[in-house]
Amino acid sequence: MRMRLPISDLRLPVEKRQRECFFQIKNRKSKIVNAFTLIEVMLSVMIFAMTLAMIYSTWLMIMRSTVTGQKAALAAQRQRVAIHTIEEAITSIESFQASLQYYSFNVQNSENGAQASLSFVARLPADFPRSGRYGDFDVRRLTFDVEPVTDPVTRITENDLVLRQYPILTGVDEDEQENPFVLSHNVKLFTVECWDTNTPGWVAEWDNTNAIPPAIRVSLALGGKDDNSSDVKPVFAVTRDIAVPTQMLPVSAQVPGANPAMFQNGGEDMGGGGMTIGNGNGNGNGNGNGGGRGGRQNGGGRGGRDQ
Repeated sequence: MRMRLPISDLRLPVEKRQRECFFQIKNRKSKIVNAFTLIEVMLSVMIFAMTLAMIYSTWLMIMRSTVTGQKAALAAQRQRVAIHTIEEAITSIESFQASLQYYSFNVQNSENGAQASLSFVARLPADFPRSGRYGDFDVRRLTFDVEPVTDPVTRITENDLVLRQYPILTGVDEDEQENPFVLSHNVKLFTVECWDTNTPGWVAEWDNTNAIPPAIRVSLALGGKDDNSSDVKPVFAVTRDIAVPTQMLPVSAQVPGANPAMFQNGGEDMGGGGMTIGNGNGNGNGNGNGGGRGGRQNGGGRGGRDQ
């Protein structure tokens, strides 16, 4: 009887596979992970960039608004300071008929009427600008002018309202002439009008330099478009009517007993008429000091004062 030996099965065992797509290739060593596509990443970057741009534009607008507000506040403050300085100076005007060569009152307006020059003598308080520079010389001549000034950095030319002052007996020094006190920048309008009692009305030219007008009107406008710049700045305009509380001191109050005719022509004919002290009959002899240009001359006094 033949014995049949079992034949071993040499085939490798095969795992049962689940149903899969015929064309699907699967990596057995890794798992499938969900991720963004390139288009999604690009869209995200674009949205982020747009958000940053909006935030930056808002911040830039806030910064520009802040700078504009600060400049407007500075211009308004400078305008108030300029008007206050002019008003304080005008209310301190003084003039003496016996010394007209020192106390003249001058007003000049330009042909276009946008710029003016104002000059007079005033007894200034201790807190007036640059008063500490002149010490006890509180009687000074003031001159308000509008001059073109070029910024060395931006190269922009603008008109500035400047103030020069000096004691009436010394004259203006070189430093004050080259470096005046700046009251306002970017001046578009500065006019001065005087009240004429003969008209009556406001006049732009004051021909009577030996007299002080009873009232002065000052107009000041700052800002606007610069000639060499595209920036448009806000315009600040103000007009102030200032009453002059003082008038010229006559000769009779300054030099009692003197003849006012001797003090005409700015003191050139001040050769006689001194105050004298005589005897009981009133026929005294005395010397009067004269202030003519040719020097000091002595004249005979007329009329004595009883002692």
